[in-house]
Amino acid sequence: MASLTDLLAKIVASATQGVEIPSNVQGTVLNGLSDSVLKSLTQTATAPGGVEVLKNLFGGKTSAASSPVTALATKIFANNVLGKLGLGNKTNSTLTGLIPTIIGKLSGLIKDMDGDGDVDLNDIILSLSGAQPKQQQKKSGGLLGSVAGSILGGILKGK
Repeated sequence: MASLTDLLAKIVASATQGVEIPSNVQGTVLNGLSDSVLKSLTQTATAPGGVEVLKNLFGGKTSAASSPVTALATKIFANNVLGKLGLGNKTNSTLTGLIPTIIGKLSGLIKDMDGDGDVDLNDIILSLSGAQPKQQQKKSGGLLGSVAGSILGGILKGK
């Protein structure tokens, strides 16, 4: 399974297709986009209330365009990469405009992986680790009913 860094690199490469990036700085720009998104996710996750911000983004309650994660990634990219390259306002604007797309594609990969009906931190971790989603638990029995059903099914099959 690809790491989050590899996944981001693929999303960034896809998002930047057709964008004119000078060849002498292309690697710096692509790595900078990936690193900025990753740093934004990390800083957000460790900030007070950050897990809720991530849940809202990945759960679809907040769009990538209006997410604080996107705003932070844009700021990091502008300060750490674009500010040092001198590519000009038009190119800078085009490149920072890709960040909502990149984060949107990443958030589109996050699903309810543990079958509890919502997207939470566990789902984010499972989605990004490449785990397969569990089927929805039946509401009537929940986890206990599911476990009991498995045990009883095993006993009955043995007879």
